[in-house]
This record gives sequence, C-alpha cells and structure tokens, in this order.
Amino acid sequence: MENDILLKIEGLKACVEDKEILKGVDLTVRKGETHVVMGPNGAGKSTLSSVLAGKPQYTVTAGRITFMGKDLLKMSPEERSWAGIFLSFQYPVEIPGVTITNFMKTAVNSRRKALGEEPLPAAGFLKLMKEKMALVQMKPEFAKREVNVGFSGGEKKRNEIFQMAMLDPVLSILDETDSGLDVDALRIVAEGVNTLKTPEKATIVITHYQRLLDYIVPDIVHVLKDGRIVRTAGRELVAQIEESGYDNIN
Repeated sequence: MENDILLKIEGLKACVEDKEILKGVDLTVRKGETHVVMGPNGAGKSTLSSVLAGKPQYTVTAGRITFMGKDLLKMSPEERSWAGIFLSFQYPVEIPGVTITNFMKTAVNSRRKALGEEPLPAAGFLKLMKEKMALVQMKPEFAKREVNVGFSGGEKKRNEIFQMAMLDPVLSILDETDSGLDVDALRIVAEGVNTLKTPEKATIVITHYQRLLDYIVPDIVHVLKDGRIVRTAGRELVAQIEESGYDNIN
C-alpha cells in the first residue's frame, strides 16, 4: 500500500569529487520493515547512507528520494533529522567539551521545537535519559562524560544507539554499526535496535558482515555492487552470501 511507504528511492545516482559512486539505486522501505544492505567494500553502501543523511560532499546527479511523501533532496540535513531520519555513523566523532547530557538536551529539544512542541522539562528529560541509557546498558556516569571522548569502540556504538533511542526516529540508518564490536557489545547494540522496532518505524542496516544478522533479523536483504542493487530477497540471501560470497551474486 502506498500509504505504508516511508522511503522511496528511484534511479538514484550520486558522486563524490566527480567520481560516480551510486549508478542507479532503487529501494522502497515500508513501515515496520528492517532492510539490510550488504555488499563488498567500495560498493557504495556508506555513500547511500550519506546521501540519505544529506552530507554536503556527496552530489546527487539523478533520481528522486521521497520520505513520508516529501522530497528528501530539498531538505537540509537538520530538516531530515527533525523529520525523523537518524544516521548511526560507522566512525562516531568525538566532541570535546560537550557532555552527553547537554548534547542530547540540545538535540531532543531542537527536534521538539521543529515539530511545534515545548522543550522537555528538566525532570522529564533526565528520566528519559536514564530509561534509554539502561536500554543499551550504559552506566549513569556516562551522562557527564564528553561525547565519545575516551570511549572504546563498543561504548561509542552503544552511545549511537542511545542517541537513536532518545530521538525516537521514524527511519533509522545504521551504517556498519557492527564494525569493531566484540560479541558482547554487538549483542547489546542489536538488542537496543530490536527493542526500538515498532510497526510504524523502519530500519536500514548497512553491513558486510553476517554476524550482526544473528541478532537483528531482516525482512528484506539487498546486495549492492558497483553502485547498484543487484539482488533483493529475504533472509535466505544472507546464508547464500556467507556460503559463496558476493562474486556469484548478480
């Protein structure tokens, strides 16, 4: 049904520094779905997530993207975030001098303001933080720490999922969130993602490892090669990739 569609990508082409990376991507994401985009290094997976988030160094040369019926390409990165798109970075950045509490208070209240809502009262905000930190097993003292400064790889990724939980996005894009995680951190991050899933929201998981999909069960799996989606199927496609790699998938 058309009213179930959250994101629709049609014939998307994009380049960076005049090099074409995406060469005609078509993808439709509906409410309640978890999509996985897999592919070898250099296939264009992270470029796709960056274009959806509106990173300025990527230039769209052809195609359309609509999000909840609106033209995504006409929206600034901030407007995309306020509309309900969240991108979890492959390499989360450190922000010295800014505590997690202040960072999240600014982010949450900026979105509320854009939606015409009042800022969260201090008590309500702190209660929400405590609840969402417990979701990804972050210790309460992390609230006072500077964003990602001195964090391990697993702690940075947990912090990303915590931010996602706080912002409550409609569409979450996880760009190789599993990169560099040990088994315990991987499980905690995946459990957080699974807990946040609802029939009204959707998730795009970008990875080239099968191991994350032991914890996050996809509805639809896509293989991206050389800037195009060359195969779309169900979870069984993951097992095929694990067995024979990407060379035999066209």
